[in-house]
Amino acid sequence: MTVDSTTGIHSLPISQRPPTSWKQKLRALAFFFIFNLGCSMINASQFVFLLPLRLLPFKWSRSLYDEGIRYTKGAFGCLLVLMCQWFSPTSLKITFEANGKGAIPQDVVESILVRDKEDKVVSLNLPSKFVYIANHQIYADWWYAWCFLYYMSSEAHRYIYITLKKSLRWVPVVGWGMQFFDFIFLARSWASDRRQLAVHLSSLGKTAESDQMPLAFILYPEGTLVSKDTRPISKKFADKMGINDMSHVLLPRSTGLLYSLRSLSPRISNLHLIDVTMVYPGIPPLAYGQDYYTLRSMFLDGVAPPAVHMHLRLFKVEEVPIGDLSDTESSKIPDTSPDKHAVEVEIPTAEKEAFDLWLRNLWQEKDESIGRFHRSGRFSEEKLPVFEVPLKLRRTREIFDAFCFFLPATVIGYLWSKLKA
Repeated sequence: MTVDSTTGIHSLPISQRPPTSWKQKLRALAFFFIFNLGCSMINASQFVFLLPLRLLPFKWSRSLYDEGIRYTKGAFGCLLVLMCQWFSPTSLKITFEANGKGAIPQDVVESILVRDKEDKVVSLNLPSKFVYIANHQIYADWWYAWCFLYYMSSEAHRYIYITLKKSLRWVPVVGWGMQFFDFIFLARSWASDRRQLAVHLSSLGKTAESDQMPLAFILYPEGTLVSKDTRPISKKFADKMGINDMSHVLLPRSTGLLYSLRSLSPRISNLHLIDVTMVYPGIPPLAYGQDYYTLRSMFLDGVAPPAVHMHLRLFKVEEVPIGDLSDTESSKIPDTSPDKHAVEVEIPTAEKEAFDLWLRNLWQEKDESIGRFHRSGRFSEEKLPVFEVPLKLRRTREIFDAFCFFLPATVIGYLWSKLKA
């Protein structure tokens, strides 16, 4: 089968692509070795240099441990960007909502963009404490989300938190590393997860505010990928509730996001919600992303999306209908004892319904903007400026960061200064 040069092999379903060549197989071998080497070195650094600090009963050792963990998060973010740069080159094409919900005025957009001497966008001066939500098409969404945070001037890729399935907790190297990252592992049973989520996020929010540090929490409200298995479930639920189903996304689940915002908002002043609509070129309307892009096809076969289109909306959480939080004590972490009920857990039905409607309307606009992109190549009726950021490391030294080369010297140097003091 021939492929039009204006579309490329990325626009063919993976099952219809030519067999992998020897060049692709060598690329796959190199990726497998380098990526796993990076993950292993990051995790080994956590065990060898950071875990002993966690066990010491000193305030300075815990502070150094926390800083080391942030460094390893940043190292993993650099590793993800480096893997794109070397094995799956692409760029982020970013636009900002101009008129609808979460609109960002043009003068604010200009203050967000940080340019170099050649007038190229090199970073984004977005709020430093936020919840990041987006539509979920392929497993690489979280990969590109972490890469996107790398370009934020607040170095948000060092302060990232994600919710994951509890079964991933003990996966060798990757699961161990995510435990060090203090990611939130959930059983996917809301009855057992809701208190843990509220307590964990409340603690993170209180620490981020008191220590004046960034906080980036990533959540996908759809809960899973759009696929041939999940599409009928979304349609069935929409029919049951008497609401319209979506065409390009799934109906969002509002509960987890609502509890997250209610847990964080009282403890973080000026918390923001960043909503991102993502589209990958080559995926036809109503098709499933995983038929065109998988981690294997992108990084082992080297068939990258020509660009990753990201359309941003920005909200102040205080303006989002998350309900009445007047009884919440921002200085305290919710009590999880059986006879106590934190406001983050018990939410009146009317407040839940108001937020569910707000999120569903936002997702409806997202669905319409994706359809518009498929028809016209843009998210909005009007032509918006597109800002392109190539996915590559900004500094050569960050290649060494990606493999945690500087962590041992930092820890040993700090300990030596303590011994001399």
